[in-house]
Amino acid sequence: MRILYIYCHPLPESFHAGIRAKALEALASAGHEVDLLDLYAEKFDPVLSEDARRHYHDTSRNQIGLENYIARLTKADVLIVQFPTWCFGLPAMLKGFLDRMIMPGVAFDITDPAHVRPMLGNIKRIVGIVTYGRPRYMAWWMSDPPRKIVRRYLRWFTGGRARTDYHALYHLNVVTEAQRLAFMDRVAGALKALT
Repeated sequence: MRILYIYCHPLPESFHAGIRAKALEALASAGHEVDLLDLYAEKFDPVLSEDARRHYHDTSRNQIGLENYIARLTKADVLIVQFPTWCFGLPAMLKGFLDRMIMPGVAFDITDPAHVRPMLGNIKRIVGIVTYGRPRYMAWWMSDPPRKIVRRYLRWFTGGRARTDYHALYHLNVVTEAQRLAFMDRVAGALKALT
């Protein structure tokens, strides 16, 4: 399968980098075609500029400068999104990526505003790989926005047909090394079995 792996973490020595390495190894061993989109390494500009917002609904102009990213998104069968939860939400870089990419003519058709239609039917699976600094009950108390973004929001743009998986490690700040390794193994096992 063609996989777009969106990775969002600024530190190359982070635990997330370790998860990513193991995940990519699992995907390669399963024979998948992986396109790694490392938002920080590629220096993606997450800012929705004044001009971009002004022309957001104009499909003849809203994709200018984003053609490469749009092509990568629209040819993927699987979307994997890996990120840390910060302030119970997405990192600003990833939020900015979605602000810029989830647009008319790419993710949805708004020619009839009363009946907006999703356009990312190419995506059959969505996988979230997410860490939290706080315990699960606190994420639940805050309504767990990252989980809803992956399992509900992104899925809507596939016409509601994509299967979603969500791998979360809560309370990262206090988990043991054994728990970290077990999480990495669990994620790698799930990705190796991805169909």
